[in-house]
Amino acid sequence: MAEPYDIDRRKLLTAATVLTAASAARPGKAQEKPVIDERTVLIIVDVQNDFCPGGSLAVKGGDEVVPVINALAKRFAHVVMTQDWHPAGHSSFASSHPGKKPFETIEMPYGRQVLWPDHCIQGSKGAEFHPGLAVPHAAAVVRKGYRPEIDSYSGFVEADRRTSTGLTGYLRERGFLRAVVVGLATDFCVGWTAQDASSAGFETFVVEDACRAIDLDGSLDKAWAAMAEKDVARIRVADLPG
Repeated sequence: MAEPYDIDRRKLLTAATVLTAASAARPGKAQEKPVIDERTVLIIVDVQNDFCPGGSLAVKGGDEVVPVINALAKRFAHVVMTQDWHPAGHSSFASSHPGKKPFETIEMPYGRQVLWPDHCIQGSKGAEFHPGLAVPHAAAVVRKGYRPEIDSYSGFVEADRRTSTGLTGYLRERGFLRAVVVGLATDFCVGWTAQDASSAGFETFVVEDACRAIDLDGSLDKAWAAMAEKDVARIRVADLPG
């Protein structure tokens, strides 16, 4: 008969095995530097003409990310891209709300909505990817914002926070554990995509110098703080293995 406080080694070993398996299956807080392997995916967010200089919702320096992303993508075997794909007259456009101007906010059924200039309209030149973007091995393009009544910043869940794009299921079925996020704009579509990637259980990183921001009324600082709360790691290209 075991004495009080004796340790049953078989139970201890069994418990350790279970904890190790659970830890391996559930990525935790992102490490300082990601591993780039068969379980890591690069997510390129909305590098489209309308978000680059000359576009209707141009992000300052938006085109500067193109060569950075092109070089970075060569390090990844697995790449997914997102694409804003709005119908004309989308509810997030200021032009759809008489008397309202771009960058004003209104209340929508799903919450507060920034009103934007008309942008990334389906089939338009502005909705196309930047012509300099060269990522031929991208395996999937996830279109978002195509429902007229709901805006969508995140590549995972639309702005009502209920409607899924299907990206979570795709990445899980492919067996990915880590997501590295780049693109436009840091404080909106990149930030929301990264937060949702982390919430879905992926170890998530945002490459700061492969993104550019709109920075609307302090939105950039708020976005970084929100990402940090979700355990998204903020890194630079130099932090990535070559």
